Amino acid sequence: MNSFRSARPLPYGRGSLIAVCLVFSGGLAGYTAAITPGLQATLNRISAQSLRGHVSFLASDLLEGRDTPSRGLDIAAEYIAAQFRRAGLKPAGDDGYFQTARFVVSEQQAEGSSLTIKTENADLRIAASELRIESPGRADFTDATPVKVDLRDASAEETEGKVIAATAERPRELRVLQKLKPTAVLLASDSSSAREPESARRLEEVERHLAFPVVHVYDHEFSKLVRSAKPGPLPVTLSLHLKPPSERFVNLKNVVALLPGSDPALRDTYVLLTAHYDHIGMKPAGEGDRIFNGANDDASGVATVMEIASALAAANPQPRRSVLFIAYFGEEQGLLGSRYYGRHPLFPLKQTIADLNLEHLGRTDGDGKGPGTATMTGFGYTDITSAFEAAGKATGVKVYSPPNEGEEFFARSDNQSLADQGIPATTILTTFEFPDYHNVGDEWEKIDYRNLEKVSRTIALTVAMLADDPQAPRWNAGDAKTERYLKAWRALH
Repeated sequence: MNSFRSARPLPYGRGSLIAVCLVFSGGLAGYTAAITPGLQATLNRISAQSLRGHVSFLASDLLEGRDTPSRGLDIAAEYIAAQFRRAGLKPAGDDGYFQTARFVVSEQQAEGSSLTIKTENADLRIAASELRIESPGRADFTDATPVKVDLRDASAEETEGKVIAATAERPRELRVLQKLKPTAVLLASDSSSAREPESARRLEEVERHLAFPVVHVYDHEFSKLVRSAKPGPLPVTLSLHLKPPSERFVNLKNVVALLPGSDPALRDTYVLLTAHYDHIGMKPAGEGDRIFNGANDDASGVATVMEIASALAAANPQPRRSVLFIAYFGEEQGLLGSRYYGRHPLFPLKQTIADLNLEHLGRTDGDGKGPGTATMTGFGYTDITSAFEAAGKATGVKVYSPPNEGEEFFARSDNQSLADQGIPATTILTTFEFPDYHNVGDEWEKIDYRNLEKVSRTIALTVAMLADDPQAPRWNAGDAKTERYLKAWRALH
């Protein structure tokens, strides 16, 4: 069912935060933003100097790269909560500003492990240096017959209790394996070069904990055997012995604050403004700089969330809908925090109308269009695109369509977790990739703070537009790429 909105004047009173007109245009609503003096005062509260202060702390060496879990991550969470408290926002978690999540951390080393493959003609003894444990788990079996499957299409029934062999084009994220119940998964690689034994770590929500290991096997003969075989039992037997993984339980935290809506008819609906506050930690050893500070990825996004939260909290009047601000843990580990929120929402998803997720907002020297520009993943997937374009015109930021609508990156950030639930969601950024991406050089001094101020004001205006519009944004039913999300949205409503 295509969902169009007819052109009509909106019933805004003189005290409204923002004046907005909607004009029918194609499959999406076209927005026109007029910035009132009151709104301009709200936007002016977002400053380059404050953004610099936030980013420089979150990306400081003190926080040691904000790995999930880590002491640095906990310090960052306390800092974000303090800024929400300072702005006068309501705590919206189960523990003040924190939504606590119980996770298990599994760690395992390949050293001391062994794999033997018995074929009709020979036995292959694969050393621990040829194994890389991608995901920890228990495995201690002899002479098992492996089964070749396509992991993308495999079912729990066909994999339960079996040793699975697959090619090395493994899923990007282990959640693909959540539905399966094998004894172990072996991923074959063509590479036969020796590798140093490495340790593996996995974080999972306690009730979703996988018990089976996923092991990458760097052996040419095994890879040749797996690739040439048809799906089904392989003509070999395997013996795999892994040292047991160590496990510990941790509490991780999404940081959540609420700005209640000012309109009695709309205040029980929610616009989300989100970003992830974790990064990838530190190099375990070596000379020189070892800290992945993560200034652009994603201290810049979290700083913008905090600045917008503070600005909107001081607005008079405040937005008509409620605005929920969330800083997620564990994005770099597979969207852990946002997926946790999607499974355990603090406010009804049915009443959540949009999610604007923020990433990579501070650098202008990457693959974007330079200063004064911004873009989004899933460009044109929802009405949010039109709102952001209109906000950009009002604030002097050119919003451009990235190649292929930014589809490649849509699943690589926390917007995906809400989109999977049917919520119109996107990630806003100034550049997809940039020098120092996931490197130790991503430091706070390299951020273009004047441009970050300008883009942050554009995002704030977009949030205000969505929060003040009585009509919620919709998925673009005319784009085939939105079919799965539109289906989830319909199921939600």
